[in-house]
Amino acid sequence: MKTYQVKDLMVPLSEYATVDEDATLFEAVIALEKAQFEYCNSSYRHRAILILNKEKKVIGKISQLDILRALEPKYAEMQGSDGLSRYGFSRKFMKSLLIQYRLFESPLNDICRTAGEKKVQDFMYTPTEGEYVAEDTTLDEAIHQLVLGHHQSLLVTRGEEIVGVLRLTDVFAAVFHMMKQCQI
Repeated sequence: MKTYQVKDLMVPLSEYATVDEDATLFEAVIALEKAQFEYCNSSYRHRAILILNKEKKVIGKISQLDILRALEPKYAEMQGSDGLSRYGFSRKFMKSLLIQYRLFESPLNDICRTAGEKKVQDFMYTPTEGEYVAEDTTLDEAIHQLVLGHHQSLLVTRGEEIVGVLRLTDVFAAVFHMMKQCQI
């Protein structure tokens, strides 16, 4: 059975969706669409965009969920980045919030204006220490980080430089492949 390291499964940074920190929401969505179209090493599509500073270093990321949240700024006031369902609120209660706080009354009508004006740096997420993994780390350790941190991906490093992204979907595919080889 093959022993994997992070570098065996990572998506190189050059093949991932990236935009500059001054990019708009629209530019980020276009970059994600382009990366999804061009990346053909996997049946799984990219689900996030990395944000680069002027020196082309990764300073943040935004997910598809972050993009949807950015269309309705009241979400940031209500829930932070965790989401309310994590706290056991019912669907009925969450729907009442939609009505009470008048969420999404017009954001979809204003989607073109919002997408062209909103800067990614205003809603990007800055990765925490637990979201970085060295490229020569074993798959076991990377799985540990993904599971304990509830992460969809990890930024892969070589020294101080970010060289790629380890996606949960690719890790799962490798684990699934190993399970199939067991012939249970």
